Amino acid sequence: MQPLAIANAALRDEIFAANRATGRVAVAVAAGSGGTRPARIHEEGSLRVRFPHGAGQVLDAVIVNTAGGMTGGDRSCIDIEARAGAKLSVTTAAAEKIYRSLGPDTEVGVKLEVGPRAVLAWLPQETILFDRARLRRTIEVNLARDAELLLAEASIFGRSAMGETVRSGSFVDRRRIRVDGALVLAESVQLDGGIADRLTERAIGAGGAAIASVLKLPGGEDDTAAVRAMQRDFCGEVGVSAWNGLALARLVAADGAALRHDLLRVLSAFGSGPPPRLWSN
Repeated sequence: MQPLAIANAALRDEIFAANRATGRVAVAVAAGSGGTRPARIHEEGSLRVRFPHGAGQVLDAVIVNTAGGMTGGDRSCIDIEARAGAKLSVTTAAAEKIYRSLGPDTEVGVKLEVGPRAVLAWLPQETILFDRARLRRTIEVNLARDAELLLAEASIFGRSAMGETVRSGSFVDRRRIRVDGALVLAESVQLDGGIADRLTERAIGAGGAAIASVLKLPGGEDDTAAVRAMQRDFCGEVGVSAWNGLALARLVAADGAALRHDLLRVLSAFGSGPPPRLWSN
């Protein structure tokens, strides 16, 4: 490559990097006489957090991405801490859209800290990937031994109602759950290259274009039995198991609407109560 071409490429990369969206939100909530209240809030870049219903026994938090979606080179970091005895439910204002990338990954990092006797529900709306999107997401959770966690994550590969298909791209989803610092669950999902072809494989998506998982901790056989009792009501496929004090359900469906239908029923079976109000908008 000629020196001028090298300089132009470097300038292009510099301009591209300068126009990428970055955001960080860090929230700590604490229990008090009037219920759970925010104790610390930090916002940077494109991310915001709002508490639409004020303090209560369970505090509702909504993460807002003012960038209106993410693409290659964008980064977001979310830190949530529920201190001793606090009860917090977190969702997002809308489904997160991951658009086509020209090369770099879209990076999402989530850290959840759940203190003694605290309860945290992490219930973001779905992540929608577009063709040639590149998403690398990491979720790290650390719970006190007597804390409670409900964690749901859903990903949709293309909007089927719009005739969209994610033919190629990259999806890397890494999750680590610890109790008092001890690792109790480690899993990673990776789909690279021809995602549409991979999703047709029986052991991966069986032709579906939407996947989700729901983790309850503590959880047990009563939770799995409640999910299995709903098998005739599901639009897609749902598998559930329990071990070492946790319950985990995995879902695959033809599209986002079918996945949302099944996800709501799994959450109900896990005793989560009504979903966040924004889910019905």
